[in-house]
Amino acid sequence: MLSSLKNIFKVVDLRNKILFTLFVILLYRLGSHITVPGIDFTAVQDLQRQAEQGGVLGFLNLFSGGALTQMAVFALGIMPYITSSIIMQLLAVVIPRIEQWQKQGAIGQKKITQWTRYMTVGLAVLQATGITYQFNNGLLAEGTDTGVPLVIQFDVPHVALIVLTITAGTAVVMWMGELITQRGIGNGMSILIFANVVSRMPAQVGNIGAEKGNFALALFLLLAMGMIVAIVFVEQGQRRIPVQFAKRVVGRRMYGGQSTYIPLKVNQAGVIPIIFASSVLYFPVLLSNIVQWEAVVNFINKYLVQQDNIVYILTYGLLIVFFTYFYTAITFNPQQQADIIRKQGGFIPGIRPGPPTERYLAQILNRITLPGSLFLATIALVPNILLSLYGVTQFPFGGTTILIAVGVALETMKQIDSQLMMRNYEGFLA
Repeated sequence: MLSSLKNIFKVVDLRNKILFTLFVILLYRLGSHITVPGIDFTAVQDLQRQAEQGGVLGFLNLFSGGALTQMAVFALGIMPYITSSIIMQLLAVVIPRIEQWQKQGAIGQKKITQWTRYMTVGLAVLQATGITYQFNNGLLAEGTDTGVPLVIQFDVPHVALIVLTITAGTAVVMWMGELITQRGIGNGMSILIFANVVSRMPAQVGNIGAEKGNFALALFLLLAMGMIVAIVFVEQGQRRIPVQFAKRVVGRRMYGGQSTYIPLKVNQAGVIPIIFASSVLYFPVLLSNIVQWEAVVNFINKYLVQQDNIVYILTYGLLIVFFTYFYTAITFNPQQQADIIRKQGGFIPGIRPGPPTERYLAQILNRITLPGSLFLATIALVPNILLSLYGVTQFPFGGTTILIAVGVALETMKQIDSQLMMRNYEGFLA
């Protein structure tokens, strides 16, 4: 490990990329603690106390690294960009023009990226307006003590200034993520999410030790280590489907004849199904704040807000399984993959090209998606169930947090390893 760290700083190009990435992360965390103008600090403290109790507000605050309840310049974080990217992927299924862009290579990807940026700004305006209105009226912060309005002067000019500041902050965060991707190390958007979810771990670990004692803290750390091992094991797991390419003669030369494989990951969808499922469960909470029907509000507050009841657990788990299949079907098309193999003169041993290959790939994909979806549901639910028994609401090693942190860390380490291997150095994962 120490020799690998020395190797990183021996390579000037790699060292500069890592230092640049750390510098951007530092600026990003600084912007996450600068509150937008016109906000009452007492109300901000109320929001932070409410987020510590978990629930919807706590989950939304997770992906912003505490910037949301801080009402900081980077309150929305990178989530509008992630949402826009997901929407563009979904639209590619129903809009032929976007599908054509995907097949055009770098030129088409540039167009998709441009439209993703426009959509990000639009979503940021809507979300900034929504959270300003909701937080000001205490819709997501029920049970606060002071009841102080969030916005000191709630009128059009001041609200417009807050919305404009948060939207500009989202655009800057998007730019920072793209800078890390181009000039730093790793995927910029993933690195920023990683910085958010791990930034609060030290303080939360200290709180658990202070409230529950060292013995409980040791048990929670053992639980976290077990989860890390399980996540690494499943994240690295894949089904390799062999593909053989037939030999062909072009002039006096013979091409083809080599063997390769199609890697199908067990967890093909990553953390996206958890984000989708949480967003779906978030809609009824917003609905209960708008439609003030006593029966609806009581049902939602009883079964869809508290995370320790059986209705919430079953609904959350089924949504994760559903969205895992849904997102996997969008990102991997067996028909398209079968056509690519056939056009390149390849075949799967024992399977005829064309429709039989498509059915074979679909069957394999469905089989490995089931354990992947159950794994995601287990990682998301079991820690919350166990921790609720101990009365711990802010556990720094929740399933979603560790899944994001481990996934991003593995991908970043693979990129660093590839950079070291190109220069004949031993990597971390070697």
